[in-house]
Amino acid sequence: MEVRAYRDAEPFTTTDGSTIRSLLDLSVSPVANHSMAEAALPPGGQTDRHHHKVSEEMYYLVEGEALMEIDGEERAVAAGDAILIPVGSWHQITNTGSGEMRMIVTCAPPWTAEDTYFD
Repeated sequence: MEVRAYRDAEPFTTTDGSTIRSLLDLSVSPVANHSMAEAALPPGGQTDRHHHKVSEEMYYLVEGEALMEIDGEERAVAAGDAILIPVGSWHQITNTGSGEMRMIVTCAPPWTAEDTYFD
């Protein structure tokens, strides 16, 4: 049985200002088919626009509101919304709220840095 406590997931900040907590991924557990992390963005923060050639990705907003862009299509999203990002789709999320935006991020197959391509 693999159980990871949120309190044990050490946060790190990426170059775009996102704070990530790897919950279940290749860096911390023996996952085979998918990965899960929490990502947080400060007010006005946004991820670097990117795509994955192999992984399908999903976001589930836990807190806040944002503007989601996938392949040039934009949509306002908020806590409680789930977003599918198909393999190969360019995407970016921007925190449009006044507080921190938090989301659960899953990838199948598991996320790897080698499968992340930037503009």
